[in-house]
Amino acid sequence: MKAEDIINRINLIEKKAPLNGCLLPHNKTKFTPSGPKHNSTSNSFISSVKPDCSKLKGLEVSSVPYVDKHAEELRGEDIPLHVAFFTFLSYGVLLLVGYIKEFFSPPSSKERHREDYVPLFVGFESFYFRNVYRPISDCFCRPICGVPGERMTVLERTSHNNNWDHVLTGRKIDSINVGSYNYLGFAEKTGPCHDAAARAISSLGVAVASARTEMGTLEIHHELEALTAEFVGTEDAITFGMGFATNALNLPSLMGPGCLVLSDECNHASLILGLRLSGATVKVFRHNDCNDLERRIRRAIIDGHPRTRRPWKKVFIIVEGIYSMEGSICNLPRLIEIKKKYKAYLYVDEAHSIGALGPRGRGVVDYHNCDPKDVDILMGTFTKSFAAAGGYIAGSKALIQHLRMSSDAQHYASAMAPAVAQQIITSMSIIMGKDGTDEGQRRLRALKRNIAYFRKHMENRGFLLFGDPDSPVMPLLGLPKGPLSFLVRELSNRGVASVGVGFPATKITGARMRFCLSAGHDKQSLDEVLKHLNELGDVLCCKYNKHKGRADLQIEW
Repeated sequence: MKAEDIINRINLIEKKAPLNGCLLPHNKTKFTPSGPKHNSTSNSFISSVKPDCSKLKGLEVSSVPYVDKHAEELRGEDIPLHVAFFTFLSYGVLLLVGYIKEFFSPPSSKERHREDYVPLFVGFESFYFRNVYRPISDCFCRPICGVPGERMTVLERTSHNNNWDHVLTGRKIDSINVGSYNYLGFAEKTGPCHDAAARAISSLGVAVASARTEMGTLEIHHELEALTAEFVGTEDAITFGMGFATNALNLPSLMGPGCLVLSDECNHASLILGLRLSGATVKVFRHNDCNDLERRIRRAIIDGHPRTRRPWKKVFIIVEGIYSMEGSICNLPRLIEIKKKYKAYLYVDEAHSIGALGPRGRGVVDYHNCDPKDVDILMGTFTKSFAAAGGYIAGSKALIQHLRMSSDAQHYASAMAPAVAQQIITSMSIIMGKDGTDEGQRRLRALKRNIAYFRKHMENRGFLLFGDPDSPVMPLLGLPKGPLSFLVRELSNRGVASVGVGFPATKITGARMRFCLSAGHDKQSLDEVLKHLNELGDVLCCKYNKHKGRADLQIEW
């Protein structure tokens, strides 16, 4: 379809239902845009979804997927074909053996005191748990004690009934922590953050025990929201006590039936749940592929709603700053370009990027040197770089005021604990340099140095790492179920606390070890982890990087 045909189709649609504005959530107030350009400083955060058709001239809409060079670079190499084959084969054998075993000895699914009831927990999920997850369940949800800093204490446990139950042995293993999101090293049991949080408990108590809209709002919450808005560069911000709920309970307040959402295929479960609750129409585009995004948003706007063919009420693009399973960084400048071209709202989840990216630690906006006002909705969490809990949404005053009135997280969830708020305020102030020192910049430089050092050593040794070179999340690909569980267990025995992730959290061939670097790691700790990984990589034959360098190459730390 030529550009002229696209323009004629849009004009025909406009005659039937003009694209003259969008509806605010839960009311009938219309907003008429002041011009063709998106006014990001406007008090209203609603604009038209009419695309700029003049920019489509000379283009064709094809069903053939576009190839985004930026996305292809971030995807890295595919795992070898023989690894994919044996991964599928191993899962097939596991499932076949499981079905045969349960055919001759079916598990009991009857509920006590509920005769003639349909079993409540029968399905593929329970079958998968019994036959695939349970044998390696000791690799996950391992208990720890103490602060999850550079090093942490892991409690050893064992099982006497093939992982149906686990019991603690009483042994405590001092381990190097490469599994926590402690990017800037603020998870500490001493220092200014610890002392400030302790004082907050003494003066304000342990918890508020009330929702923000009732009796749960304290002066420290207003202070935190003002500081957060200043930190990310927006007019206002609102905070919540739970990061997952920040997405899941606020997205339904911004969109609903009749709205279109373009969502990255690797978006977090909290975003997916929030979109399901909203009732909006969701179209998924290839991970970090902005050309595929543009193709889909153009086609969706032209076709309109699939049932009525009328224009969409609103169009949203939802992405993450850093994807926690992939370690890739979104192409924000290109996303802003597409958002402005098609008059769509851009929602960026900065859970992993805030504090960890950019010369000032202000997230993916700072990393790409973009204007924060070009992103309509900035979301982030305090659980990673700030070593606390909760989340925030930042944007225009109109957006934040709307969320204060309509967000379920404001009305039905407990307010953030004062000590948690104080931890965030203190750590954020240090990053901003408000404490009068360069400690924040020192931590940012240390994180960047550790990321480069660890990644270069891993690649030189032949490991296939996924993600962006500047990301603190480094997934190691090409590990089927058996090698993955072996690596997690053996690293634990050697005093390295790591995280293994497999299906269904990833695709079947995408099982991986996920290493998270911190500013708190020193060279000795990183060298020890690299030494163990190099030895175990040779044992497992999982070094699939075709462009590996010299393993003995000296890399400056």
